[in-house]
Amino acid sequence: MKRNVALVLLILAVSLLTGCNMRTIDELYCLPKRSEAYNNLQSQIDKAMVGYEYCAPLSGENRQRVQMVDLNGDGEEEYLLFAKGSSNAPLRIFIFSGDGKEYTLLDTITATGTAFEQIEYVQMDDNNGSEIVLGCQVSDQVIRSLAVYTMVDGQMEQMVTANYSKFVCHDLDKDNRSELLILRPGATAIDNGVAELYGVENGIMERSQEVSMSEPSDAIQRIMVGKLDDGLRAVYVASDVDGNAIITDIYAVVKGNFTNVSFSNESGTSVQTLRNYYVYADDIDEDGVLELPDLITMSYEGNTLSSENQHLIRWYAMDSKGREIDKMYTYHNVVGGWYMRLNDEIAEQIFVIQQGNSYEFHIWEAEQYLSHKLLTVYVLTGQKREEQAQIDNRFVLHRTESTVYAANLDVASATYGLSKEIVLKSFHMIQTDWKTGET
Repeated sequence: MKRNVALVLLILAVSLLTGCNMRTIDELYCLPKRSEAYNNLQSQIDKAMVGYEYCAPLSGENRQRVQMVDLNGDGEEEYLLFAKGSSNAPLRIFIFSGDGKEYTLLDTITATGTAFEQIEYVQMDDNNGSEIVLGCQVSDQVIRSLAVYTMVDGQMEQMVTANYSKFVCHDLDKDNRSELLILRPGATAIDNGVAELYGVENGIMERSQEVSMSEPSDAIQRIMVGKLDDGLRAVYVASDVDGNAIITDIYAVVKGNFTNVSFSNESGTSVQTLRNYYVYADDIDEDGVLELPDLITMSYEGNTLSSENQHLIRWYAMDSKGREIDKMYTYHNVVGGWYMRLNDEIAEQIFVIQQGNSYEFHIWEAEQYLSHKLLTVYVLTGQKREEQAQIDNRFVLHRTESTVYAANLDVASATYGLSKEIVLKSFHMIQTDWKTGET
């Protein structure tokens, strides 16, 4: 009897599901419908794209083929579609505007070139909304074409055009408006590059006086934005010198004038020359100021130790007057991917000797003509790396999936103020730049 009652209840439940609730169940499994606004925008895009193909920017942070930005400052974002056709001026940016329901093609930016190289959205004037800074490739040339656009009464107006090798947008003078720094070639192929700063004053785009680079513009390796030691904002441009050195130019607005604060009139070149292709300016002490590296030759008993992969480095900042301010010293092992911060008082007496997978840190006392071993850093791999990191009073500095870094202190370490705690705080891994893959 109980079994029959249960069966009746089950049939009733199933009948209810297949009746009133069946539509609800079907809806749960249906694909979501696109909104009317989406369909309207897609329809407008399809009309504009006849004869064109998508062509997203190749570099920079804005690489999507459809991008959204508020160009007129009304709080509503416009849609920008990047496309390429086959005409003499094949590049197009179609700009769509709408109220969330209806969308229309507001305006079109036409550009000459083979591809969109980079696009930035920044506020350069006192009006709300963003200006467009657009860079385009022109065939396979190093020189590229740049233009700045602003929206006026729903239409895009061109503010300036220029040729460039690299550009960066940043508020250098702290007026809450971005400036445009352009780096371009000199008059001839062998001339050093030229830097120019563009900014908007009273609604008009103004250009600064030209400032020289230390190398041709095609030698640029990295561009960084940071601060000088006295707080001024600056752009650091690192360039290659003959494949075996780096020179860093530092551009800032000092007392209203755009200048290269690192340029030395006496030598005719930047003073920041680093004979190591792998170490760039960095905020090594995380104080918000970019520091520059200067190599120190490791030597002892009259012998010089040199290696392309490991260096003692003096890190220093610069102020707006071009003065150097010492910050710290490090030993950098570039290939190994790690570095050790050194005591400032004894740093220039340190030399390092590599013995297989170990690195011995010694101090050279020139007056006594003696050296003392302070500590050894071990780079341990293999299946027994954990056991090897614990023998002979060693302690672990850092672990990765395949490597254990360990160290032990020699007797002389106490004389020079070294302890386990200090060594642990001094050991660091070299960080890889996520944009360039460089260290």
